[in-house]
Amino acid sequence: MGKTIYQMARKEVRGFKPYQAGKPIDELKRQRHLSDVIKLASNENAFGPSPLALKSAQKILRQINRYPDPGGYYLCKRIASHWRIPKSQVTLGNGTDELIELVAKAFLNPEDEIVISQHAFIRYRMAGELMGCKIKEVPMRSLTHDLGAFAKAITKRTKLCFVANPNNPTGTYVNAREVSRFMSSIPKDMVVVFDEAYTEYVTAKDYPNMIEYLRHGKRIVILRTLSKIYGLAGLRIGYALAPSSIVEIIDRIRPPFNTSIVAQAAACAALDDYAHIRKCSKLNRQGMKYLEGEFHKLGLETVPSQCNFILVKFGPRAARINEELLSRGIIVRPLPDYGLDEYLRITIGKPEENRRLVRALKGGYC
Repeated sequence: MGKTIYQMARKEVRGFKPYQAGKPIDELKRQRHLSDVIKLASNENAFGPSPLALKSAQKILRQINRYPDPGGYYLCKRIASHWRIPKSQVTLGNGTDELIELVAKAFLNPEDEIVISQHAFIRYRMAGELMGCKIKEVPMRSLTHDLGAFAKAITKRTKLCFVANPNNPTGTYVNAREVSRFMSSIPKDMVVVFDEAYTEYVTAKDYPNMIEYLRHGKRIVILRTLSKIYGLAGLRIGYALAPSSIVEIIDRIRPPFNTSIVAQAAACAALDDYAHIRKCSKLNRQGMKYLEGEFHKLGLETVPSQCNFILVKFGPRAARINEELLSRGIIVRPLPDYGLDEYLRITIGKPEENRRLVRALKGGYC
């Protein structure tokens, strides 16, 4: 008897645990027979995309019978101009998830190591697992990356480090001084991936400017997304900034049509709508202040966040409270996969959504 399909699969795939995304609104409606559901689970921009992006997307729909530009020439040019770097240092991804996986596929062998942080975005671990390499997980300090411990964990076999800054799901960040010490202490023959998906929400004055490291020739990959503050999560588009030599390697394996014609057009317009970004940032800060205040009134511990979500400690009741909220049509994010069983991650929503969440929590479930 021949091998089963399962036996034919790569051993890394056989033991691979799929990513568990936040529950979709329509799924909860079907499951619980609800008509009014709000989602505060996936860190989407509750205030929607830029009007300029919508207009550009609608206009390009007439051309969806054509394949997109495989290299995303105009979008890459726009990004390069914004950061004042060569266009050869930009590449596009179907969201940063794809870019994380592409970096892993491009550089990792089974004998290599990657260094990641405890409670960091789970896709880094998954990328290492997919390539069958060794994964070294560094404990956090106060739910924040410990870059000193990162540096100590690096060996001759370490090829990649992944640093989410600010971090998902904790919302914490490492400052410019910590990053400077780290970058000066690591070997030159490795690559550090800085995932800055939430950087547009950051208000901290000591947040590092990673573009300067790129300009000085450091072997880094900076990941950015248009899924968060830009409000284009449904179009799946992100980009990487890296030395031209790294971009050239990634582009060798990047699917030629990995970003759609609609996504490219909408992204170009969204990047130019500074007023929309300022508005969304302001509304996020207001929502954050309101929710933090209400959580503290309820006696709940929160983690200081530089993102558009808050990590809230509910203790042993977290799973039960999550179920109660689901029954009331409110989706938040439980975090057992991150080793944060006693926490729920809550996205900042519209004012009325935030108030609805608080009313539900005040209903006796805390």
